[in-house]
Amino acid sequence: MTTPQAGISLVSDEQRIASAEHEVLAVLPTGVKIASFAEGYRKFFEIVPAINDALKWHNYHIRHEVYCRELGFEPIRADQVESDEYDAHSIHCLVRAVTTHMFVGCSRIVVVDPSDPAAPLPFEKTCADALDRNVLDPSTMDRSRIGEISRLAIIAQYRRRKGELGRPFSVNDDFGENSRIRLPYMTLGLYLAMIALAQWKGIDTLFMLTDPLLATSIAHLGVEVHQIGAPIEHRGTRIPAALFVEEIVANMDARVRPFFDTITAEIHRAVEAAY
Repeated sequence: MTTPQAGISLVSDEQRIASAEHEVLAVLPTGVKIASFAEGYRKFFEIVPAINDALKWHNYHIRHEVYCRELGFEPIRADQVESDEYDAHSIHCLVRAVTTHMFVGCSRIVVVDPSDPAAPLPFEKTCADALDRNVLDPSTMDRSRIGEISRLAIIAQYRRRKGELGRPFSVNDDFGENSRIRLPYMTLGLYLAMIALAQWKGIDTLFMLTDPLLATSIAHLGVEVHQIGAPIEHRGTRIPAALFVEEIVANMDARVRPFFDTITAEIHRAVEAAY
């Protein structure tokens, strides 16, 4: 398996990574069980694969509220949905709040267009000149087994930490039992859902154009992120990165495994019910 060269770093500012505001605690507080992360997630959220048009509408609507209305990344649209040409060949996913039954987050995996497999994925266009093809060259890979995570969005009221309202995602979340527990439940949950959905669809490698801080945050929790090129400016600093699905599943942090298993079970139940 191709891995990044040693000289390529996820984030150059080590002080920022180590800052108290952003660091995800590596050691569980006294008396908190490993399963608590999964239990905490189940208490507040559930993953819902968007496998029909009605659910996909909620995905597009959240994207409109975050990317268009809140952040101004895309123009506001009269129909209040944000969609593009990649959605027709994407796998979509939602997060629903358990207590309100409201959809509060979303993401997608863009897969290759079956009618034109050689057509580039979005990141291949956006950072074509920044990719280090000596590290990993998407154009030489089996295109049927790659995808791109994109359009990850969480509604404003769940991005409540300082600095996060300017991002479409959350870096850290706090949930009540112990103020020292800090885990990006929704963001990590969406990434774990993307990994589970990739397994289901036979996708080996997921690419993404991501915020360096987010990459570091989820890497601390066992979701290994491989940088495959130089940072670019795209709605803030972004790095092109790859996630190797089977590597992540095999080496997943013991704290995160129950979380992943919970999400995988949710996805399987939803898919079985639909088909």
